Amino acid sequence: MARPRTPLLSRERIVAAALRLIDDEGSEALSTRRLAAELSVSGPSLYNHFATKDELLDAVVDSVIGEVDLSMFDGDGTPWPQALRDWARSYRAALAAHPNIVPVLAQGPGRRPNALRLADAVFGHLVEAGWPRGQATRIGASMRYFVTGSALASFAAGFPADAEVYDAADYPHLGEAHRLAGHRGAVDEGAFETGLEALLDGLGLRFERLAARSQGA
Repeated sequence: MARPRTPLLSRERIVAAALRLIDDEGSEALSTRRLAAELSVSGPSLYNHFATKDELLDAVVDSVIGEVDLSMFDGDGTPWPQALRDWARSYRAALAAHPNIVPVLAQGPGRRPNALRLADAVFGHLVEAGWPRGQATRIGASMRYFVTGSALASFAAGFPADAEVYDAADYPHLGEAHRLAGHRGAVDEGAFETGLEALLDGLGLRFERLAARSQGA
């Protein structure tokens, strides 16, 4: 029997093609017709694997979440601040590699298995470290908001590179702002790290207060 000209269709192959399309052109470019053309198959064949576009988008988002390292939560004794730091950096790296998927991802974990595993790992580690369950839930949410927010857009790229925009009479402190766009990576990475450390420092102080109250009880 002759071998098929194209690989057999699978959920993994569909998800990978959809992610490439979203990476290149944004989520609005994703359609059954376009994806079928990319895969050299008929449109209806996709519905054997995904009933709706939303179901496919969920799978694509979950594949990106699957790139996030969770090994720091494996119970090897990593202190919770370092675990959160390492996880946040890995999470941001995954989103930075696929920025067009971030607006979809920001809607929440839903029924996505990798997203639920991520939430379970973060929550479980914090509770085991001594955080009250309610606090652990809020910390996980705060970290997620921070990371996804940092991946939504570039701060530096939002400043025009035209020096004439920044008239000293109107913007006396923005005389060097036209240089920001040329240092986009460094500015955005520095902003992320500054915010991450500030967030962890604040959580550290809160954890100390919780411990002190517990000892005084």
